[in-house]
Amino acid sequence: MKTLNYIEVQQPIGTFYLCAIQAMDLLSIVDVNQRTPDNETGIQRERSKSRIVEIGKYCSDPDAVFPTPIVVSVRNQDDVVLDANNHTISYEENKIIGNVLDGQHRLWGIENSEYRDKFVLPVVFMFGLTIEEEAYIFATINSNQTKVSVSLIYDLFENSKYHSPQKTAHYIARVMNSQEDSPFYGRLKMLGKKEEGQVNATLSQGTFATAVLSLISKKPKEDMIKVKRNEPLDRDTSLPFRDYYIEEKDTVIAKILYNCFTALKNTFPEEWNHPNENILWKTTGFLGIMKAMPQLCEKGRRMKALDEKFFALCFEALKVKLEANHITLRSDSFPGGSAQVQARFAEVLISSLDAIRDI
Repeated sequence: MKTLNYIEVQQPIGTFYLCAIQAMDLLSIVDVNQRTPDNETGIQRERSKSRIVEIGKYCSDPDAVFPTPIVVSVRNQDDVVLDANNHTISYEENKIIGNVLDGQHRLWGIENSEYRDKFVLPVVFMFGLTIEEEAYIFATINSNQTKVSVSLIYDLFENSKYHSPQKTAHYIARVMNSQEDSPFYGRLKMLGKKEEGQVNATLSQGTFATAVLSLISKKPKEDMIKVKRNEPLDRDTSLPFRDYYIEEKDTVIAKILYNCFTALKNTFPEEWNHPNENILWKTTGFLGIMKAMPQLCEKGRRMKALDEKFFALCFEALKVKLEANHITLRSDSFPGGSAQVQARFAEVLISSLDAIRDI
């Protein structure tokens, strides 16, 4: 028998018991009762292999933490001894005593990690639950979770001491929104909300930072872990800003974006002055340009220029192509804001670059 100390917790549904247990010990005594066409008494969703792999990789983070308890419904009470006098729970090793109601992906993700032995987990044991009560607890936990704003997540990276891709993306968003000569001055909804007087704010901080991040890293979470572990980052020529990020030249990335969108502002002044009336300064146009950024930067490097003058040539060529093909920068030519529409705008911009002769 193995023995755990517990803290007794009283709530309206009844009493449950909070313990701390080695992750691998917990894995040896619990199972998951998945709901399938052949198992109508199951309450758990199908296990996601990709989520398990993702959590397994996260376990290598030196700051990895799992503070939320795994919730277990004890079904086989004959294999468990609850000692109220000593506040202990004893159980037979390697015997399944119950089912995981919440935390299955955390648990099997840890098992999938080479760091599995480092984790002691909080666990809540609940006794005597009916199938209906198990289902209610599962549904309540998973339906009442509020997704955190992407803009807030990026903003929190300001507090990080590590030079992560996320922190770089946040830094650039802040610089672009706060500098008076920036084409995005006062135009980003920081924390995802418009501030007073931001009538021309058409992009969220999260949208902007995510787009920048996509040009820095294909696996930002893995890169962040490598930075924390002081491991070298891989180069990737398909990402135009990656080398600058690795070399900690965040100001260079900001300057390229400043040059690019200042040129856009000067080439299309009417659209810039009325950003709510066209797609150019909304998600469709912005993300379309960011999707085209690898080709824009490749062209600029061949011409040995990524200055404002170079980007002005690019957008003048775009303007000519739009006019020649009777394409407007409104929703009649680019309806909706889907990824397909953004990609189509990017394709129009990329194809217009052929009119610019490399020097």
